[in-house]
Amino acid sequence: MEDWRDKLGAAFGIDPDLANNQTTEPDEADKPHDALTAQGKAMLDIVLDRKGRKGKQATIIAGFKCNEAALKTLASELRHSLGTGGSARGGEILLQGDYRERALALLKERGFKARII
Repeated sequence: MEDWRDKLGAAFGIDPDLANNQTTEPDEADKPHDALTAQGKAMLDIVLDRKGRKGKQATIIAGFKCNEAALKTLASELRHSLGTGGSARGGEILLQGDYRERALALLKERGFKARII
């Protein structure tokens, strides 16, 4: 008796044994790494920026060495802790508003080396 997986595999040219034994674990390269372990001893710079924002302030935390997934996770934690909006891309976290002191305290709590410029 044929299983529905066998019929589906035959229809799409997939070996049913391979389809049934696929692991749900992502590859090592796809796993998000911890931002702190990836950072090592490198220093983070916290800067207040107003240019190109129509006078509004933005706190930028630059110098991250981790992958994008870990950066987005850390940015999400910071945004939730500070109660503000923001984004993360290209090794930087942008927070809407002047949160330099509070961001420095939160990063140091988590074990990062950071400074306000």
